[in-house]
Amino acid sequence: MPKSARKQEKDPEGRMPLAAHLRELRNRLLKSVLAVCVITAVAMWQYDAIAHFITGPVIDAVGCPRGTATTGPRSHPCAEVTANGLLAPFTILLKLSLTVGVVGASPIWLYQLWAFLAPGLHRHEKKYALSFVAAGVPLFLGGAYLAYAVLPTTAGALVGLTPDDWANLFPADEFFDIVTRMVVVFGLAFELPLLLVLLNFGGVVTGRRIMSWWRFMVLGITIFSAIATPTGDPLTMSLLAAPIVVLYFGAAGICLFNDRRRKLGNPDAGLDDDEASELDLTPSALGEAEPVASGRMLPEQAAGDRADDGPRRPGGYDDVT
Repeated sequence: MPKSARKQEKDPEGRMPLAAHLRELRNRLLKSVLAVCVITAVAMWQYDAIAHFITGPVIDAVGCPRGTATTGPRSHPCAEVTANGLLAPFTILLKLSLTVGVVGASPIWLYQLWAFLAPGLHRHEKKYALSFVAAGVPLFLGGAYLAYAVLPTTAGALVGLTPDDWANLFPADEFFDIVTRMVVVFGLAFELPLLLVLLNFGGVVTGRRIMSWWRFMVLGITIFSAIATPTGDPLTMSLLAAPIVVLYFGAAGICLFNDRRRKLGNPDAGLDDDEASELDLTPSALGEAEPVASGRMLPEQAAGDRADDGPRRPGGYDDVT
C-alpha cells in the first residue's frame, strides 16, 4: 500500500499503535521546541527592550539616578541594578530570553499538548479540553501581569528596610530570578479555579463540596500568598490573595450551575456509586376497562340444547351446576 494511502487511514476511535504514538509525540515536541526557540531568538534580538521593560518600573520606584545611596527629599534608600562577573551579562541574556520564549510560546505548546491528547477524547471531552486550554492561557498571563504590577511595591518595601548608612545593589541575575519566580507562582496560582472546574466537569467533586471548603480555602490562599510574596507585607499579600479568592468563589458558582444542569438531565447524577436512588412507589392511575367478547359454544353444547331425549337446560348444560 502506498505511504499516502496509509496516512489517510485513521481509526474512528483514535486508536493508534505505540510506534505511531511515539512518532506523533516526537512531532509535537519538535513543533513546541521550535516555537520556543523562535521566540527566544526574537527575545535575544530585543534583549535591551525586554530587560528595560522588566526592570524599568523597579528602577523608577527605587532606583538611584546618580549612583547615590539615597534619593528624594527625605533621603529614602535607593538601589542600583548591577551585573556581577564577566559572564553575568551573557548568562542573564540566555536566562531572560529563554523565560520569555517559554512564556510567549505557551499558546503553541499548550495547543500541541491538547492535539496530542484529543484523539483519545470523546466529542464533549474535546470541547471541554479546548475550552480549558483557551481559559488557562489568559489566567496564567493575568497572574503574570499581576506579579509584574506589584514588583515596584515589593521592591519599595524591601529597600525601605535598608539602614540609612547602607547602599543597595541589585545583582541582575538574582533580580531576574525573583521576577521569574513571582511570575510563575502568580500565574500558576491563577490556575486554581480552572483546576476546580476541571474536577467538577469530570465528576470528581461537586460544587456543594467545593463551597463547603471556603473557610479552609481562604485560609490556605492567605498562607500561600504570604509565602509566595518575597516581602510578606499585607499590601502585596492582599494583592495576590484577593483575586484568587474572587476566582475561587467564581469557580464554585460555575460548579454549582453545572451540577444543577446535570441534575436536570439526570436526577441520579449527584449520587455516589454505593448510594441507591430513590424509588417512585406512587401507584399509577388505571385506565377504563376494555370490553371482552363472550366465547362461542361448542357444537355438542349447541346440539344438547336442541335434543329431545332429555331435559333441556339453559345454555346447553345437562347437569345442575
